[in-house]
This record gives sequence, structure tokens and C-alpha cells, in this order.
Amino acid sequence: MADVPIRGQDASISPRPAVHPAATEGAVAHSEQNGIHGVGTGPQVMSTTGNLEVVCGPLLNYKRMSKASSGTPTWHGSVLVVTTLGQMRPELTLRSLGAVASNEGGRGLFSGPRSRSFKGEKLYEDPKKAFWRFLIDLPFQKFEAKWEYHIKNLSYVSEKTEEGNAQVFVVPSISQSMRILFHSCNGFSVGTDIDAFSGPALWNDVLRMHEQKPFHVMIGGGDQIYNDGVRVEGPLRPWTDIGNPKKRRDFPFNEDLRAQCDEYYFKNYVRWYGTKPFASANGQIPQLNIWDDHDIIDGFGSYTDHFMRCAVFRGIGGVAHKYYLLFQHHVPPPKSTFTTDAPKTVNPDINGTPADPIQMQGTFVMKEDVMDPSFIIGPKPGPYVEERSRSLYCQLGARVAFCGIDARTERTRHQINYPETYDLIFNRLSTEFAANPEIKHLILLLGVPIAYPRLQWLENIFTSPIIGPIRFLNKRFGLAGGFFNHFDGNVDLLDDLDDHYTAHQHKHERKELMLKLQALAKRHSVRVTILGGDVHLAAVGRFYSNPKLAIPAERDWRYMPNVISSAITNKPPPQAVANLLARRNKIHHLDADTDETLLEMFDRDPG
Repeated sequence: MADVPIRGQDASISPRPAVHPAATEGAVAHSEQNGIHGVGTGPQVMSTTGNLEVVCGPLLNYKRMSKASSGTPTWHGSVLVVTTLGQMRPELTLRSLGAVASNEGGRGLFSGPRSRSFKGEKLYEDPKKAFWRFLIDLPFQKFEAKWEYHIKNLSYVSEKTEEGNAQVFVVPSISQSMRILFHSCNGFSVGTDIDAFSGPALWNDVLRMHEQKPFHVMIGGGDQIYNDGVRVEGPLRPWTDIGNPKKRRDFPFNEDLRAQCDEYYFKNYVRWYGTKPFASANGQIPQLNIWDDHDIIDGFGSYTDHFMRCAVFRGIGGVAHKYYLLFQHHVPPPKSTFTTDAPKTVNPDINGTPADPIQMQGTFVMKEDVMDPSFIIGPKPGPYVEERSRSLYCQLGARVAFCGIDARTERTRHQINYPETYDLIFNRLSTEFAANPEIKHLILLLGVPIAYPRLQWLENIFTSPIIGPIRFLNKRFGLAGGFFNHFDGNVDLLDDLDDHYTAHQHKHERKELMLKLQALAKRHSVRVTILGGDVHLAAVGRFYSNPKLAIPAERDWRYMPNVISSAITNKPPPQAVANLLARRNKIHHLDADTDETLLEMFDRDPG
């Protein structure tokens, strides 16, 4: 670490000498480990302890249901554990514990095997850790059923970890739709007094409610983890402290800095996903996640284009994407991530970042030949994360479908998703609804609210010439230090405003999306509910047909509520912000036939 500049030194000093480009041009060997094909040979170390030494996990994910219209549907999911390197191939046992309610056990004979074993698949291994995935499936029953999974010879490396090996989760009956938990903003912003908020305390309430009436799925609407600390106490601190914007943009993201950021993101995931009571929920309630900016770094995608294309932002985008895929989706990551030392990673092809021999030293990455059908893969890599977006589609029980739009991978300040991505998503939805007319409700996850008070007047102020003199005084004398961000020098709140679908530059894209949803709802007689988070303030917005059309709400294909969650962990906004938003609420007109506004949820102020 001594070669990396620290606060107080000349922050323009470059990191350690770059790797010679020729060293990154060679081919990387393919190998087979425990029947799993992949790229790289791994660390070639074998543990002799006899135990499965677990660093983090188990993490339970819901993937999809298959044969939904057959009368005998199948539940598909996955379990992830992170271990020390060199472990033998682990094994998971899954068994039925019968009905949730004791009076439901007689509703028919149990279908399918009551107990099965599943072998682990090595997704990724490097000289410090390994990721193992168990793909599990089970038959839906005529009753709501409890299932238990147990991983053979599991032992935790950390003495602080007290999670038991056996974990129990609940699956709805064939005729049920799933009970859904939706959350967002599961972490703390930089500078928050974490002790004042008792950590992720609301997860205690989640577990209490889960014990009373179990949730079948846990939808993460973005910011499942906050990685913003990488610029405060992490390896990007020296870069953040560079005062000259040009020097900051030109700063290299070489192999040394990439490795430091890789270690930071991994350790932050292990720390947060091992923090109780959140850690307890991870193994009991199947997760279904879409990422947002804090899963990478605050505001990623919404800063100015010339700044977003700088090497450091492209680099951390790749590292964050790697661990997002591993921890939150249980799929193998790209073979390598962006670094200025490897030309092939600087200009990747349509299939994403190719293997860099330097990064692949002692590393194994599984090659997944068949993509899980729950993914809707974008048509081309994003502008700042050089990988293709991953939106989700799956069915949540008998009559509810879910679609989560990856609104971060393709995002720029002037675009949220490519037009071709919307075409892929809506073609998939139409195909699924036509094949299964039992679906009556679509849950659409956008992450950021779409029916929300307009704040364009605030955007206009923050981008107006009157801010110029204040910015000059900030650069010269530090005036209003917290008012401007440390990245592109704009007003700190501007990236949050630019994130919103209601921002002026997203107005056309927002309208097109809503009209597509209206057409889908009308064609397939499906109710649409939109989920959003990000703003730390609970609300319910709604779109509906103009009253002059006299369409009853139960037959109104334009009626779409936008359920906006408060932060499950982060601090709430100041009362003044809540009051401002409430005052800004009024009826808006999407077009001549569609109105929108916030519903008045509360009849009195809290407290």
C-alpha cells in the first residue's frame, strides 16, 4: 500500500508501474474441474481439513417456476456459499418438512421425492476464495410446504458466525401466488452515524413477520449493498482527493488498483451479507434482485459522459458487476474486468470483456453454456459497464408474473435503457402472457420511482449559471464543500435528480415505457403494479385514465400503481424534503388520456 498515494501526499502520483501490455495478450487455458468446464486452471491447491470452510452464506435465491400451465409446476432456485480455496466439491441435501399449516397435510398425497441431494458447482475460484452454487429444484405441492436444506460438513471460518447449517424456506401451494417482501436501500450512505440507527435493525421486523406468516420471495429493488466507501476508506481515496478534474479523468486504472478494488468489493460483500439480522434472512427467504447505483458507487451512470468514461469509473463498474453477478445472481462473472494495463479489456467485443492472462493467474471461472431462462439479456454491452444488461422474468406462483428491468447497466445521463432492450423485454412478456392466460398480475420492478413529484425547477437551478460562482469559490476556497460531489464537480443532488424517470431528459423514454405497459395490459387483461425505491421515502403513485373517459378502475388498463418503498436500512430524508415533495404533488397528464398523481396514504403525520 505504500506505493499508493495517501491523503496529504501529492495525489497525482500514479499507482504502481503498469503491467506491460504484451503480458496481457496471451491465451488463457481452459480446464475441467469436478465436471465443470471453465477458463483458467485455478490456484491448484487442495484443502485437507475435511470440512467445507465457509466465509459467507448460505444465500438462497429464487430463479423461476417451470411447467406453470401443466398442473405440476416446478420451483427452481439456487444456494450460494463462499469458501476458502481448495475445497472438495460440496453436497447439499434438500428435504420436505411437510405442510406449513398442520391442517393442510391431508389435502392430497405428497408429489415427488421428499429428499434429494445436489452437487455444488464451482462458479469462480482465485488464490483467496471460491464461490460454489447449488442449483436446486422441487415440486410445488397442493399445500404450502416447508423445505429444509443442509450442506454437508459446513463449518464457518469466522468465530462470530453462529448461523446453523440447516435452513428452512417456504414454497406456496400450486394454487397460491407468492407472498412478497419488497425492499430497497439496504445500507448506509457515506457519513451516516450507523450506531444512531442500530445497524440494519428493520430486518428484525422482517424476520418477526416471516415467522408469523412466511414470505415466499424477497425482491431487492436496488442498493442491496452500499459500496460508496471505496472512495472514502477504500483504494479510491487518493484518486478522489485529486483536485484537478483532468488529472482525475486521466488517472489509470491499472492492474494494481484493479486488484485493490476487487478485494475491497469482495470484503464489503462478505461483511454486509454476514451482518445480522440481514444475514439470517438471506438463507431463509429466497431472493430476487436487480442492482442500482450504490451496488456500484453513488450516482454511477448519471454523471457527465466524459467523466463516466474515465478509466477509474469503467474499472469499478466492472469489479462491482463481477460481485453483483456472484453474490446476487449466483452466476459466473466475466472472465476479466476492465484495466488500462490490458488493451483487450479496454475495447471489448459484443460478448463482453475477454480473458486477461494477468487477472486469470491462479483463477478459474466457470463457463456457463446455457443461460438461465429467467434472464433477458440486453442486445449489446452498456456504455460504462462493458457487459450486457440482465433483466429478469419469472412467475411468482399461480397468477402473478415478475419482471425486473436492469436500469443501471445501460444507463447514461440521457438514457436509461436501449430501445432494443425494451423490445426484448416486451416481446418476452407478450410471449409469456399468451402462453399462460392464468397470469392476471404483473409486478414490474424499476428501482427508481416513475410516478413521482416533478422537481424540474430544482434541476434548472442546479444547472443554471448562478451556480457557477459558487462552484468557483468551492474549488478555490472550499466554500459549500458538501454541496458539490467529488466526481464531476456538479451539485451533489443532481445525479439523484437525473436518476429519476421524471427528470426532463428521461421524459420521452418514460412516456414510451408507460404507453408500452398500457398496450400490454389492455391486450392481455393483466393488471400492472410498478415497484420503486431509491428515494428513502414511502409513497404510492398511480397512473389512471382521465376521468372524462369514465372507465371504472377495475376495467382501466391505464390504472397502474407505483409502490415506492422507504429505505429498509438507510436513514430517511429530512422532514423538509418530505414536506417539499408533498407540496409538489399535483395531478399531471402523461397524455390526453392518462393522468398521474400520488395517493394520500397517511391520514396523519408519524408520531
